Amino acid sequence: MTPALKPWPFMASTKAPQPLEHGAIPWLLAVALVTAAPHASHLPLWLTLFVGGALLWRSWLWRQQARLPARWLLMLVVFAGVAGIGWEFRTLFGRDAGVALIVFFMALKPMEMRTRRDSMVVVMLGFFLLLTHYFYLQSIPTGLWLLAATTLLTATLIRLYGGAQPLGAIVHYAGLLLAQALPFMLIIFLLFPRVTGPLWGLPQDAYSGLTGLSDRMSPGSLNKLIQSGAIAFRVQFAGELPPKSNLYWRGPVFDDYDGMTWRALPRGDRAGSPPVVEARGKTYSYVSTLEAHNQRWLLALDLPTRQPEGSVLARSLETLSREPVRSRARYAFTSAPDFIANRQESPALLQQALRLPPRLNPRSRELAASWRATFNSPQQISDAALRLFRQEAFFYTLQPPLLGEHAVDDFLFATRRGFCEHYASAYVVLMRAADIPARVVAGYQGGEINPIDGYLTVRQSDAHAWAEIWLADRGWVRVDPTAAVAPSRIEEGIEAALPADDPLPALVRIDTDWLRDLRNRWEAANNSWNQWVLGYNPQRQRELLSRLGLDEPDWRSMTSALAMLCAIALLFVTVWTFWQRTTTTPAQRAWQRFCTRIKRLGITRADWEGPLAFAARVAREQPQLAALCHEAASIFADLHYGNGTPEQLQQLKNCTRRLPSSWRHTS
Repeated sequence: MTPALKPWPFMASTKAPQPLEHGAIPWLLAVALVTAAPHASHLPLWLTLFVGGALLWRSWLWRQQARLPARWLLMLVVFAGVAGIGWEFRTLFGRDAGVALIVFFMALKPMEMRTRRDSMVVVMLGFFLLLTHYFYLQSIPTGLWLLAATTLLTATLIRLYGGAQPLGAIVHYAGLLLAQALPFMLIIFLLFPRVTGPLWGLPQDAYSGLTGLSDRMSPGSLNKLIQSGAIAFRVQFAGELPPKSNLYWRGPVFDDYDGMTWRALPRGDRAGSPPVVEARGKTYSYVSTLEAHNQRWLLALDLPTRQPEGSVLARSLETLSREPVRSRARYAFTSAPDFIANRQESPALLQQALRLPPRLNPRSRELAASWRATFNSPQQISDAALRLFRQEAFFYTLQPPLLGEHAVDDFLFATRRGFCEHYASAYVVLMRAADIPARVVAGYQGGEINPIDGYLTVRQSDAHAWAEIWLADRGWVRVDPTAAVAPSRIEEGIEAALPADDPLPALVRIDTDWLRDLRNRWEAANNSWNQWVLGYNPQRQRELLSRLGLDEPDWRSMTSALAMLCAIALLFVTVWTFWQRTTTTPAQRAWQRFCTRIKRLGITRADWEGPLAFAARVAREQPQLAALCHEAASIFADLHYGNGTPEQLQQLKNCTRRLPSSWRHTS
């Protein structure tokens, strides 16, 4: 007979899974709630309700000490939930679907928690969920929430393995552990060699929520953007600022028009020799911190004479990066608001700038033809169009009436109400109908200086559209028809140009000094967070290390400094720990003497074991010592964690004297 094979030692289970203590379950439910709750804003409503209902049900089961659901029922719920997430997102992969799955499993795992091993799965899921919050938001409040959640997770681990203790003691211990890790975190953050890009790639749907200018413009598209108070970018000028009327931040250029929507031409249709820009007058150097918008344009001050490395000035005069801007980034520019661009232009591009859809807007074509017959130069025709906007009863509003098939005719001769995209679009159509090459440019106009940090803040509400015409002797010339209708829009900002009942973000309409000051301080703090924490890139790291005396640091010197400083920090933490152990209180010394005496009776207290948990174990292993040990543990808990009295200290010492001698102990 073949002898039976014995299992390898590592295959054999040496210890049965420890059951989960009833009092630890609320901590785990709090972990699930705190780590999953911030995702409610971008999860489907049904999933948010399910997660909330599951956690409430598990809380009720804990309170009633009822049985957990059967495994077959949980399996059915798992299959239904995964199918629902797949149907909702049309995939089980990617950022949104992946996060939804993790949140779903976090809500279900407490339904089968029976052992300490199960609870560790919840804790590890909680740590992983904290990382996913930064996929959506990287603000200061998010960082504070994650710090608080990390403290809760650490406290939960202490509760799981340290037994029942006062809440304050557990939180204090968790905070102490995190404080000991803080020096290492700072050293690694500052000195670990930075990489230019992220350490891992994100799926494409990670950028689906980014907002900003689009590569097309139709009536109402800029309206939605203008009603957002979100920051588009911040600018720090090296010297004085340009006049506000020159703050045109160039984005996409629209050449193609189908009668309703303007579109940017594909990049290949703009091929040709590089643009020729002649700066006239003063130039301005600045650094722009651009928020992620998932497009290639870098929103330079019109018009840049020096672009950042890795970007190019396109034929249509846009500054484009190689890849879409999918994370906050800093770019250095030099721009000349007074310029001459492309005196010699591509015939194909000029021909494109004259195209109009046939048989649309006949009244506008007729008006443009009359100007062409009356005036002798393109400049005079342009002045006539601006005079029309300036002298006729046109109104600037974000709530214009709907336009029909002949959109420009309806706007010019009927409604006469609109905002920048209406005026820019109508002007370009009139110019093209008069045989003047013209196009629409979208971007931002203006900005507001934050007096706290000196940065110019440009918001989505500063989104704007203007026009360009090509003149034979001057190249592309900027024309802003909105300035003819509402000059205050250019000089003072959009809030000064709109009626009081037009929708604008509350942040833009703030007119109270203390509220504006509060907003400025908060945004300056966020800017510092963005610049020095989220934006701590290789360039920022070199700047900081140069200030600290490490000129031209490479990865070898940085790694050496990192190792040396970590060793010093570890030495300080070790010395502090030993010093803390030597500076014990009288109550701790009395409790240590009690534990030393009871160790002679065969019961050893673990370093991590709390007094009450130790007393409970003594009661199980040596019932005859249960009352005395519980009395000593309770007195020590009052002395160490509460408001004990000197009399209690003497009682604790008496408990030690009342312990039997080892030779009298019988098991």
